[in-house]
Amino acid sequence: MAELIKLQERLSVQFHDLSLLQRALTHRSYLNEHPEHSLEDNERLEFLGDAVLDFVAGAWLYDRFPEMDEGRLTRLRAGLVRTETLASFARRFRLGEALLLGKGEDESGGREREKILCGAFEALIGALYLDQGMEAVQRFVEPLLEPALTDMLERAADKDPKSLLQEWAQATLGETPLYRTVSSHGPDHAKQFTVEVLIGATPCGRGTGPSKQAAAQSAAQNALSAIEAGEIVFEER
Repeated sequence: MAELIKLQERLSVQFHDLSLLQRALTHRSYLNEHPEHSLEDNERLEFLGDAVLDFVAGAWLYDRFPEMDEGRLTRLRAGLVRTETLASFARRFRLGEALLLGKGEDESGGREREKILCGAFEALIGALYLDQGMEAVQRFVEPLLEPALTDMLERAADKDPKSLLQEWAQATLGETPLYRTVSSHGPDHAKQFTVEVLIGATPCGRGTGPSKQAAAQSAAQNALSAIEAGEIVFEER
């Protein structure tokens, strides 16, 4: 109970139903080692929180960028709700300190594991939604989004198209882009390569360049442009 009180102080949120907060912090490894407890693990709350975060981030971006197209909004939302970003939010509030973990998970560094921290943050959001509704979630989450977006855009400015496409594809679709050389022509001293990039089984873009790497970067840029323009649409996972 003392840890829950401290955590609420760090969150600047007071739960009406503390059992929801307790459940959000309960990893299944704890219940595996303590079957006598009547607690439920946080995986259902994690599922709910994931959906709520998608909505909150999407609505915030929609209002924040009224002229931005769907493809770009989708990429930004994927970055805001990706595992690394949500784990960083969890670290900000030191959620790891409050987690109920099994001894083995704890000793192996579970309190700092990104997947566990991300899941705990999603579960926290699910619990807050059930406890106080969507407006409370928006008040809590939206102040976290602006600095996260600024950091994300600053980092993106330094990244090449292949890296950006890979980050988007992995965060949004759970896929890693595949590059294949379609053709090459010209003399050895001036050869030109054409490379195609696929995400899953979907061809997304082609590019040409004096090397396979340059052609792949061009293909990735063309794919990003096509996705942002809505010319290629994927079903998100």
